[in-house]
Amino acid sequence: MRIGEVARAAGVTVKAVRYYESLGLVRADRLPNGYREYDDAQLLRIREIRTLGELGVTAERTRPFLDCLASGAASGDDCPASLDTYREAIVDLTSRIDRLVERRDALAVRLADATARTAPAPRCELVPEEIR
Repeated sequence: MRIGEVARAAGVTVKAVRYYESLGLVRADRLPNGYREYDDAQLLRIREIRTLGELGVTAERTRPFLDCLASGAASGDDCPASLDTYREAIVDLTSRIDRLVERRDALAVRLADATARTAPAPRCELVPEEIR
């Protein structure tokens, strides 16, 4: 498959395939005319990178999964190193979530403070209209 075909089949852009190749995660054979040619094993690797990316695992951190596939495993997460990467990604996401919750809470406090300062004073219904 040429680069456009493998990109479409994997659900990524041509630019993403080139990026994965630049990281050494994917390898293409070169045809005599210079075009890249990808086989089914490379398609599987690109799909694995894309799937992991959707889960928040960066392309740079997919190596254990790709090594696992290259070793003949049926799935990229059949190897212990892949499980370690999952654990690291979960820790990273938890940290990011904690920081976002802190930011949300700080914004809510500021909103409440600003609202209390700028809201019009409540009308007292016990005071006759002509005195107000």
